[in-house]
Amino acid sequence: MTPFLVVFAVAVGVTMVATPLASRVAWRVDAVDRPTARKVHDRPTPLLGGLAMLAGFAAALGVGSQLDGLRDVFGTTSEPMGLLIGVLLIAALGIIDDLRGLSAPVKLAGQIIAAVPPILFGVQIVYVWVPGLDVVALSPDLGFPLTVLLIVAMVNAVNLIDGLDGLAAGVVAIAAAAFFAFAHASGGTGITESVPTSAPVVAAALTGICLGFLVFNFHPARIFMGDTGSMILGLLLASAGVSYVGRTTAPSYTDFAGSIPLLIPVLVLAVPFLDTLFAVLRRALSRRPLMQADRGHLHHVLIAFGHSHRRAVLVLYYWSAVMAFAAVGFSLLPTPVVGWVTAGAVAVGALVTAAGVRRARDETVPDADPVVRRRSG
Repeated sequence: MTPFLVVFAVAVGVTMVATPLASRVAWRVDAVDRPTARKVHDRPTPLLGGLAMLAGFAAALGVGSQLDGLRDVFGTTSEPMGLLIGVLLIAALGIIDDLRGLSAPVKLAGQIIAAVPPILFGVQIVYVWVPGLDVVALSPDLGFPLTVLLIVAMVNAVNLIDGLDGLAAGVVAIAAAAFFAFAHASGGTGITESVPTSAPVVAAALTGICLGFLVFNFHPARIFMGDTGSMILGLLLASAGVSYVGRTTAPSYTDFAGSIPLLIPVLVLAVPFLDTLFAVLRRALSRRPLMQADRGHLHHVLIAFGHSHRRAVLVLYYWSAVMAFAAVGFSLLPTPVVGWVTAGAVAVGALVTAAGVRRARDETVPDADPVVRRRSG
């Protein structure tokens, strides 16, 4: 455990030190998100916080490679190098997007290119456990595109939830911490012994850079991570999940636990995923453009209920943590314990969520929303 704590601490420390420097760079190159009538923040805020995350992750990997307890990982697998290359590529893509803006097709193409190095260096799904069919081996021509799809999907999912101060960084930190708990506790059970997974190292570093950045990004944010940061987080979160489960030739602990590693990041992000899905359905049913904003998003509803900006984010943190516990708990604790704790947490969450409800007559959610998700948070 000590080597992972060192990696985590380095990631936190370097990110905290680098964030003010990234802010200065952003001001100098005019990478600044200025408020308008259609944005949620009320003052010019620098972007490029992802540069600090990049520095924190690179430093954490560098220190980790020198630790005795992690030499097996860095000495026998090239995954960390592939991830570093992928992060550098996607950071370059994000910087250009934050400075000048990129079209959706160009941005998607860049994300696909950035997903390739981690895959070429070993972060690829080779085996998939399917209930009722046991382990299914995937051929390279199927495993490669499937892995690209998963990475790109997670990159864009994290980018979509980056709508309130600290929301994306906090939710990803919860997801990464939950995944680290699972991967570390399992001790690599079911993973090909000859090729150690880098998943626990990546998860520890990812948790660290998120928490280090949150010091400056929690409401009121002094800097936004930008697309640079959100895409880095998405790539690392997806890669950690793929790295752990990709070479699993046998389920861990129980059948449920065997299939859950790759699902943990998805389950933890279930709240924002569902929010996005409901937004699409809501607008489609009302025959409004899919890109037209409204006040039906979860954070808008929470604020309309009387929660402050900060409390709304904390409520979403809470529900993400509940999902994380439910996903990881079944693999680490007896099922009845997880069931009762989760049920209790859901009950408490319902009370916390409803705590700020206003009973005023004008408690409504207007159809037209003058505020839309900013480019980055």
